[in-house]
Amino acid sequence: MQMNYFVVGTNNMATATRFYDKLFAQSGLERVSPTDRMTYWLGPDFAFAAAIPFDENPATFGNGTMVGFSVGSNEEVERLHSLAIALGGACEGEPKQRGPRFSAYVRDLDRNKICVAA
Repeated sequence: MQMNYFVVGTNNMATATRFYDKLFAQSGLERVSPTDRMTYWLGPDFAFAAAIPFDENPATFGNGTMVGFSVGSNEEVERLHSLAIALGGACEGEPKQRGPRFSAYVRDLDRNKICVAA
């Protein structure tokens, strides 16, 4: 089985798109915006999206909900963690070895939790 996609909610698509465009700038992902309420970043076997909720209620982050990205190296974990903070994200865990993986945690501008791991 393979995960199909992951979506985080946003209350400001323009701000979310700027954040993730910059965060994914070196990833080779393609940005696709099929509607005004959803933007995807797509690659081989990869689909991530930011969406304004369909029910028109405010987007909220899930307590205990998190998306994790495998980024290939400790240096890339450190770079992306620093970049996310510089873009206005909040630190949820500095880059370090955690069990078998080197990882770091941030919250995006809508407070969605993200893990980047080598």
